[in-house]
Amino acid sequence: MWIFCLAGLIAIGLAVHFSTNDNKEATIVNEETPLSNIKPTYRAAYHFTTPDKWMNDPQRPIYLDGKYHYYYLYNRDYPHGNGTEWRHATSTDLVHWTDEGVAIPKYTNRNGDPWSGSVVVDTDNTAGFGKGALVAIVTQPSADGGKQEQYLWYSTNKGKKFTSYRNVPVLPNPGTHDFRDPKVIWDPESRKWIMTMAEGTKIGFYESSNLKNWRYIYGFITENIGIVECPDLYRMRADDGTYHWILGASANGKATGKPNTYAYWTGKFDGKEFVPDIKEPQWLDYGFDWYAAVTFEEGAGSDKDSHRYALAWMNNWDYPHTTPTMQEGYNGTNSIVRQIKLKSADGMYRLVSQPAEGLNQLTKSTESFQRIEVNGSTTLNTTGDAYQLDADISWSEVKNVGFRLRESADKKRHVDVGVFVEGSYSYVNRAKTWQPDKRGTYVESRAPLNTGNKKVHLKILVDKTSIEVFVDDGSVVFSNVIFPGWKDKGITLFSEGGTAVFENVVIKHLGKN
Repeated sequence: MWIFCLAGLIAIGLAVHFSTNDNKEATIVNEETPLSNIKPTYRAAYHFTTPDKWMNDPQRPIYLDGKYHYYYLYNRDYPHGNGTEWRHATSTDLVHWTDEGVAIPKYTNRNGDPWSGSVVVDTDNTAGFGKGALVAIVTQPSADGGKQEQYLWYSTNKGKKFTSYRNVPVLPNPGTHDFRDPKVIWDPESRKWIMTMAEGTKIGFYESSNLKNWRYIYGFITENIGIVECPDLYRMRADDGTYHWILGASANGKATGKPNTYAYWTGKFDGKEFVPDIKEPQWLDYGFDWYAAVTFEEGAGSDKDSHRYALAWMNNWDYPHTTPTMQEGYNGTNSIVRQIKLKSADGMYRLVSQPAEGLNQLTKSTESFQRIEVNGSTTLNTTGDAYQLDADISWSEVKNVGFRLRESADKKRHVDVGVFVEGSYSYVNRAKTWQPDKRGTYVESRAPLNTGNKKVHLKILVDKTSIEVFVDDGSVVFSNVIFPGWKDKGITLFSEGGTAVFENVVIKHLGKN
């Protein structure tokens, strides 16, 4: 995404200082560190993080020879500018990742550094680089003035290294300021490649038979969600057996009280035009830190239409360089990989999310709690900073109910997750812990909830610097970064204005092997 190369070059040189609430500083633990001197680390226990320096936009993973191949924008010169390149990681389970180094280096052709794009497997050799070659269409700034244009890179060694095809674009800039983030798919019905492009408030559609020559076919105009980025197009089968196309994009709905994450529309696509079911988008995440999201198919031998996977960059361009992990030499965390499905309800279709099943293999221990009635607050006899918490909550008459997580011993610092019954919304509130936005703009993320049912299921994933909340069936998800003190690990149940019942409370403590 080009913003890093512009705004990032300005802001990235600013020094960032962070002190935790209990005034500890981070250090990286290694084999030579005496046990008595080991200090905590902010490195995530189970989320993907860049090995060092800087990470932003994920690129859509592809599945090849039994592995998911994942590329992301990486800056080895951080905290200085000088642009991004594509770093490569592989996984067999979407949980454990192996770093494969840089696959598309910066400043190796006349067009500067590579920004966001997408990779496809050219099974039928439509581009002429050989059957099974990997072809990446990538935004790069042109050498003659920095216009955003689309260039082709290809790999004949299974994605380890890519070669620049030409120094001229396969899709030149048509005369617009914003022209980036190409997302390419193969449409089996029309037997052609389809590309979506981020063009300001428009998503442009293009077609090609060979990945080298592209023709404009359609423009989808968005409204009231700012400049769109990282578009996404795919087909899914809903739970009622019908097929639908989904068009998505990272967008900014703050001006109208909407999220700044991934907007999407369900609808029809005939190879030429996308027709949405409704003009107003839905949102795949209601938190503050789920941007530049990508969705991708299950691996070989599976039902690719019934579900997909999704992940995003856990950061926000309003405060990208504010993180305590910079003391440990890096800045960049992804959300967990989630599985998404398309469900029908009241004549509409919507995406629902749940954590990918592979996350269960990271369970170190499990704690279960009996039925707990709460009127006020009850602190559990357990602590943690990396876990999944599930709970069913019900009530008759309450005002506010939920959990205080990463709580300090004196109860003054915590992150609140719950339901504000009087306001009919679920929320995540990080006001009482250290947070990245010093202006106080991003304190509480909210999403509408039907509180008339007087019950809710919460699935909460906590890690060193993040919290992700799945409400009920996952039609609402919150993804937020948080920066609690090292020792703030308490878990408290609360109910205000009446009694609530917490049942089926299960905590899985997580960590990679």
